Amino acid sequence: MSLQSATFAAGCFWGVEHRFRQVPGVVNTVVGYTGGHTENPTYQEVCTDATGHAEAVLVEFDPQVTSYERLLEGFWNIHDPTTPDRQGPDVGTQYRSAIFYHTPEQQAAALAAKARLEQSGRFQRPMVTEVVPAARFWPAEECHQRYYEKHGVQGCDFGH
Repeated sequence: MSLQSATFAAGCFWGVEHRFRQVPGVVNTVVGYTGGHTENPTYQEVCTDATGHAEAVLVEFDPQVTSYERLLEGFWNIHDPTTPDRQGPDVGTQYRSAIFYHTPEQQAAALAAKARLEQSGRFQRPMVTEVVPAARFWPAEECHQRYYEKHGVQGCDFGH
């Protein structure tokens, strides 16, 4: 089995991770921080909005079972890609909408999917999702990994 990686930021990483874990073909997820300038950041530092990092989820998936395009579809369905630096009650650059691509093929797929959505009229406001190269990913503290599974949150699904 040859796994691939994908990294997404779509608000608080607890719910984002939980939803990606529901997708057949996703074999592992890690929540953490990426896209900023602080080395080895902590949750408390990221919450100050001074590190430049986004709360993100690193997704390992089997491309024989699910496609990167399917992960993109789910990404668009689990958050509002039109709200800059905000998802629901969470505000700050750490909650920005971003796709951190790992390969040129992922970059092309992400840009094409974003363009299709922009042209579809689905959103009333302009999309603010960043499509940027994957940077160093710093895993979050253990207490944040699989948070919803540990704390019994129920009822999340992955859109369709």
